[in-house]
Amino acid sequence: MPTDIEIAQSVTPRKITEVAEDLNLNMDYFEPYGYYKAKIDYNILDKIDRPEGKLILVTAITPTPAGEGKTTTLVGLTDGLAKLGKNAIVALREPSLGPVFGVKGGAAGGGWAQIIPMEDINLHFTGDFHAIGAANNLLAALIDNHIYQGNALDIDTKNVTWRRCVDMNDRQLRFVVDGLGGKTNGTPREDGYDITVASEIMAIFCLATSITDLKERIARIIIGYNRSGKPVTAGELKAEGAMAALLKDALKPNLVQTLEGTPAIVHGGPFANIAHGCNSIIATRMAMKLGDFAVTEAGFGADLGAEKFLDIKCRVAGLKPSATVIVATVRALKMHGGKPKDQLMNEDLEALKAGLPNLLQHVSNITEVFGIPAVVAINAFPTDTAAELQLVEDECKKLGVNAVLSEHWAKGGEGARKLAEEVVKITESEHELTYSYDEDLSIEDKLNAIATKIYRADGVDLTPLAKQQAAMLEDLGFGKLPICVAKTQYSFSDNPALIGAPKGFRVAVRSLKVSAGAGFIVALTGEIMTMPGLPKAPAAEKIDVDATGKITGLF
Repeated sequence: MPTDIEIAQSVTPRKITEVAEDLNLNMDYFEPYGYYKAKIDYNILDKIDRPEGKLILVTAITPTPAGEGKTTTLVGLTDGLAKLGKNAIVALREPSLGPVFGVKGGAAGGGWAQIIPMEDINLHFTGDFHAIGAANNLLAALIDNHIYQGNALDIDTKNVTWRRCVDMNDRQLRFVVDGLGGKTNGTPREDGYDITVASEIMAIFCLATSITDLKERIARIIIGYNRSGKPVTAGELKAEGAMAALLKDALKPNLVQTLEGTPAIVHGGPFANIAHGCNSIIATRMAMKLGDFAVTEAGFGADLGAEKFLDIKCRVAGLKPSATVIVATVRALKMHGGKPKDQLMNEDLEALKAGLPNLLQHVSNITEVFGIPAVVAINAFPTDTAAELQLVEDECKKLGVNAVLSEHWAKGGEGARKLAEEVVKITESEHELTYSYDEDLSIEDKLNAIATKIYRADGVDLTPLAKQQAAMLEDLGFGKLPICVAKTQYSFSDNPALIGAPKGFRVAVRSLKVSAGAGFIVALTGEIMTMPGLPKAPAAEKIDVDATGKITGLF
């Protein structure tokens, strides 16, 4: 059986200029990056005179080592919509190098449902992440230079909250001490690195609506506090202009295509377990303006990415999804039911029945808490049995939601035709988007709302530090901001060992910080880290390139 990269390399892509012509893109706003990639100028949004298309959100059950295939399903669904004669566009995040070289691999789909050129997309692409990292680290350099040059803002060197970043899993950099080169080489202080996709610059980049908005958001960043306890901003360091200059070209969304030549706009890439997990507002709006259906995703399970997509991104941008697709596999559901990974090929209706509450909780969250029509996409595997598929379908119908078997991995868009038909049907229903919490609630009450309504916890417990931080943030006027919960992706709870749909637990919030530029408060729960580490056998060990430049080992 060919690998994902072998399948991708077997297809001759259309020239990107042809893809752009399908979208009627004005060449004044279209910049090719070679033959198969391009940048689209965000200023074109003001020039497109047509109603916005329907927005389709693709999310998933809680991830397992068995795999769910959310991005693969999204790509197959978009190709399936194209098979129905619909003008559909993919709107995706860019992959981070951390998981590409770590354990998860890339994020360009799989099988016959991929976006290409997958090697470029999974590696340097058009340099957006490098620009984001450079802007982040420019601010860090300006902070330390300001301190070294006399510290006119009286920054407390023990209360600098801005961290450097790098787009790589590197646990060695989580906590560092820098500035150790003597009197002329900087002030010694404790510091640390986050992975680029967890940085506030990434969040700002994805929530900004224009270059002006980008600069205003950067200026609001709180880099730390002075010795009187007052916040110090990037604007006070006069950093926003230079940082925006580094991000000017990166802010333009990237145009690529699926294996079947369907347009794909790929832009931004915050993680959903430690950030808000959605592509840029600019890219989403562009897909909606250029297509009749814009198909986007939110990272990890619906308790993370979809909750943040709806409670943060949709609230900020005024977006309303017309439908939600919740991706599941029979294999993964059996794993949530306690079945070991090496036994998932065998039919086991009891394990499946035990794991189904995970799917059903995600479904009811989407349809009942947020009020959005949903369909369950069963990402097909050859080992799925008729009895297992029927059980999933029957249980979903009890919630008023259809489950559709999709074979996009093996058959591309044709294999997702039935899923596409169901999506088109449910987008025609009238509904109102509701949020899981009201903006006027206190920080602790918002956290309780997310924990009880979405995770089905008994509540949250804030550490004394988190309580102190919540009071301080409310005193500073940040109390009405939405909440971005940093939590393990492997469980509804903050404990990755609690699989399925656990009950009788509480969520521990260990600390809070404001991302004033992004416009949300980050709540760190459990043992979540903003700088991941590599596994014992990193994917990097299998990646190679030959003398002709052909890359192997990516997945």
